[in-house]
Amino acid sequence: MPAKRKSGAPIKSSTKTAIPQPTYDQPRGVTNWKEAAQWLRVRGIEDIECITPDFAGVPRGKMMPSSKFTGNTSLALPSALYRHTISGDYPEETANFRYEPRDGDLKLVPDLSTLSSVPWETDPTAQVICDVVNSVGQEVPYTPRNVLKRVLSLYASKGWKAIVAPEIEFYLVAKNEDPDYQLHPPKGRSGRSIVGGQGYSIAGINEFDELIDDIYHFSEGQGLEIDTLIHEEGPAQLEINLRHGDPIALADQVFMFKRTIREAAMKHGIYATFMAKPMQGQPGSAMHIHQSVVDAKTGKNIFSLPEGGPSPEFFHFIGGMQKYVPAALVMLAPYVNSYRRLTPDMAAPVNTAWGYDNRTTAFRVPVSDAAARRVENRLPSSDANPYLALAASLAAGWLGIINEVEPTPPTEDTANEGLIELPRGLLEAVALLEGETALADVLGAEFIGLYAGVKRAEFETFMQVISPWEREFLLLNV
Repeated sequence: MPAKRKSGAPIKSSTKTAIPQPTYDQPRGVTNWKEAAQWLRVRGIEDIECITPDFAGVPRGKMMPSSKFTGNTSLALPSALYRHTISGDYPEETANFRYEPRDGDLKLVPDLSTLSSVPWETDPTAQVICDVVNSVGQEVPYTPRNVLKRVLSLYASKGWKAIVAPEIEFYLVAKNEDPDYQLHPPKGRSGRSIVGGQGYSIAGINEFDELIDDIYHFSEGQGLEIDTLIHEEGPAQLEINLRHGDPIALADQVFMFKRTIREAAMKHGIYATFMAKPMQGQPGSAMHIHQSVVDAKTGKNIFSLPEGGPSPEFFHFIGGMQKYVPAALVMLAPYVNSYRRLTPDMAAPVNTAWGYDNRTTAFRVPVSDAAARRVENRLPSSDANPYLALAASLAAGWLGIINEVEPTPPTEDTANEGLIELPRGLLEAVALLEGETALADVLGAEFIGLYAGVKRAEFETFMQVISPWEREFLLLNV
């Protein structure tokens, strides 16, 4: 939402002051196949959706009867799943993007702790998030969940645990079956479409009471925990804040929340969209990420010294964000549309400045006590795959700590105006990712090669579409 100091637009107050201890360390559900079979039987579950995120964060997988699920059935998906674009196209091979000649099978391994109901289905249905392994049981390094696990293992090697808390913004829009037409906010219970400028408006939330009730009910049915829900600045733009916890668990929650919110909206005859910039002239939608690091044994925040002041690791984490996040931006802003959000005068960051309680910066340090000291990354857009966005952000912070990268001085000025220091488009961002060897070491060179190839192909698909701007200004003028 707008955070321009000069305009006097509203500035959010900090609400996240809880001590950043892991919330989801203990299994969130069942822990073994015997418990899974009992869980399914007690609930009368008939079908199970075995899902895993692709590069776009789209759920892919298989559905099967519950008897098959507990009967040691092998679950396989083709490796080409991680070599196609959001539009379903397959890129041309390049030096860094290659196809598996056999298009061999990858195996799905259910993470039973994620087993939950699918509350919007009429028949008793469950879902489970799966990891991906190869034919000999080794984790496939380029899948989103495994990329994040790779980054977290680096923190674990130092005896640390990363703690995160995502904030997800999205728009409700009226149904629109023709992509040539602009999107519009839906009508609420008053029968009128809500307008912009309704930040923190309770009336704005009340316009969609029944839909929000369903979001809460669907979330409760899956064991998803919503911290707060607010109305943002855009028309029918909402934000859901999640409680802090383990990055894998929180990425799982965002993955499931997106699906949940879309399903709840569809039930009420409207769309929910996580596009970064769905409506011209309106604020974009972000996925802000609050981050801290704790000692795995003591639970103490390593960003704070014993007497309460900021530690060297805190400043180096910020320095790493400033140095490496621009090169990883394509994982935080993954589509052509994402870069429409990262522009001046639209409340989004346009450089790598940081500051204390300054929402115009890319990296904000909220007001907190020493135990809750954290860094908020305000660059990711809500269209990002949560696993990859968390992996990129935490990888940058890790590199900063390990390499002792010093940050610039904090700024108290308005930092989201004027010169743009970030990549201005998708291809530039892809090139930066491929050119940063430090990120290849942390994220995996195979992942970067595949991901970059997919992103380039998506740009080429975009270039095949003639926009209204071109018809308006070029048709009769050139």
